[in-house]
Amino acid sequence: MGKRGYHHGNLRQALVDAALVLIEQKGPTGFTLSEAAKTAGVTPAAVYRHFEGREALIAEGARQGHEIFADLMDYAFETGGPSALAAFEATGRAYLAFARKYPGHYMAMFESGIPMNATPGLASAAARSRAILEKAAEALSQHIPPEKRPPASMFSAHIWAMSHGVVELFARGKPGGNAPFPPEELLEAGIGIYLRGLGLIDPDQ
Repeated sequence: MGKRGYHHGNLRQALVDAALVLIEQKGPTGFTLSEAAKTAGVTPAAVYRHFEGREALIAEGARQGHEIFADLMDYAFETGGPSALAAFEATGRAYLAFARKYPGHYMAMFESGIPMNATPGLASAAARSRAILEKAAEALSQHIPPEKRPPASMFSAHIWAMSHGVVELFARGKPGGNAPFPPEELLEAGIGIYLRGLGLIDPDQ
């Protein structure tokens, strides 16, 4: 679309979409504002009517990514039963699915170096996605006496780190990547071993 085809309402989103494409192609630090403007079909000066600079543009892409991410994980948790373990594992699969389907968002969120508190909107969206994984972790630990129960924030953070590692090593690009096993199987096996070690699930499960 040409420069005159945009109105203020959709130019902002067009710039975000352009940045996400460039992030996927070149990485979060591999493009300039001028390239984002060119991809969106506007002049570089137009970018500054909506964003203070490249970091602000990436932060908005990250914010939108966290909103999508939270929605996907919440849906996975709510429909992933019948057990708390099955729901927890479903959130892990949703993590991998998100990274595959929204690589530009994923890189803006986790690989750009943009602080999670860069904007109030980004901080709120990131907190929501983190809270969903903690909610799943809390549900999984209900059978453990409170005095012996590990903090949900701790073991959900460990699962998050494990999920991120599987994405980075094996789940980028085409499904299967260069993994020795399907990424979903690697993640679920790792989750199972970790949760058994914490006593969060029975050894026979």
